[in-house]
Amino acid sequence: MRTYPIETYLDNLAARIPAPGGGASAGLHLAQAAALLGMVARYSDGEKYAEHARSITAIRETADNLREWALSLSEEDIEAFGGVGAAYGLPRSTAEEKAARKQAIAGALVEAGRVPAKVVAAAEAAVGLAEQLLPIGNRNVVTDVAAAADAARAAATTARVNVEVNLAGISDEVERSELLEAIATVDDIALRADKVTAAVREVIAR
Repeated sequence: MRTYPIETYLDNLAARIPAPGGGASAGLHLAQAAALLGMVARYSDGEKYAEHARSITAIRETADNLREWALSLSEEDIEAFGGVGAAYGLPRSTAEEKAARKQAIAGALVEAGRVPAKVVAAAEAAVGLAEQLLPIGNRNVVTDVAAAADAARAAATTARVNVEVNLAGISDEVERSELLEAIATVDDIALRADKVTAAVREVIAR
């Protein structure tokens, strides 16, 4: 997917095919957030920002790694969703086949839920980078910090509903608890992202 032209990706997203869908788009929201943070960090280089050079370098490197991870998560989501479709397509003519199919579906749903759960964790990291970069980054590109925060927010909230939709078919309490715990931070992530955006709007309104 990462080698698609953007138009091809959007055509596939709009098509009546199982994937890519919302889960993959959550990963791309995250990738855009990370890319924007990397860009702001690169504009915050030089003598003027020497006092914060170490922090800015760390932010840039972390954002670049996060961008790569986000793309991988988008691809993992497509693969996991394919696994769910394959499980639902298993035969169910006999009691044994029905039992095997049920078990396969449950396992596939857990895997499909774990991918967006990882996106939530990565989105939290992206918002943290935006919080760090906001007070020390180049003011000429400060709006891109807000754009990054908003993109990370979208990644987290989109990923949450993609975890929740899989929870409906998961009965194992340990696995359910694992996924519920992974998305418990989303409201806080959204609040923190909103605060970054509000702070940027105050800066540009002066």
